[in-house]
Amino acid sequence: MSPIVAIDPGTTESGWCVYDGSSVIGSDVWPNGRLLGHLGVWADDFGTLAVEMIASYGMPVGREVFETCLWIGRFIQAWPEPEAVRLVYRKDVKLHLCGTTKAKDGNVRQALIDLFPATGGGKTPQIGIKAKPGPLFGVSTHAWPALGVAITAKHQMENRHA
Repeated sequence: MSPIVAIDPGTTESGWCVYDGSSVIGSDVWPNGRLLGHLGVWADDFGTLAVEMIASYGMPVGREVFETCLWIGRFIQAWPEPEAVRLVYRKDVKLHLCGTTKAKDGNVRQALIDLFPATGGGKTPQIGIKAKPGPLFGVSTHAWPALGVAITAKHQMENRHA
């Protein structure tokens, strides 16, 4: 399986991560314009783009939700292989990683940490410290939800082919 580029989109900046099916190749939070510029280049090396998609739950939403939707569309458009784009809903990430759609962000983060070996230093060896990094070293803030999107997308693609 080729690596997945996953995005947790936001109004002005988005978390991203590249996941190869067993480890995080890279992750960060970038301004949306910078991330948009990298997608066409990354498509040559990475097979799938997975983007967290917004779902309607019948509640009123504000300007930020619509601006995020616009960025989702721009990210998808920038990926040169439309058939290699997956939209992943937050509820599916929660259900896959935690077994319930009621999970909170902290539960999702802990579930992600628990999936990786404790090989680094510090109090959370899956993340580690600079002197002894773990497999999740460098994953922070909005890159955590992006990693959840990547792992859920991988699971969905495997089950689609099973």
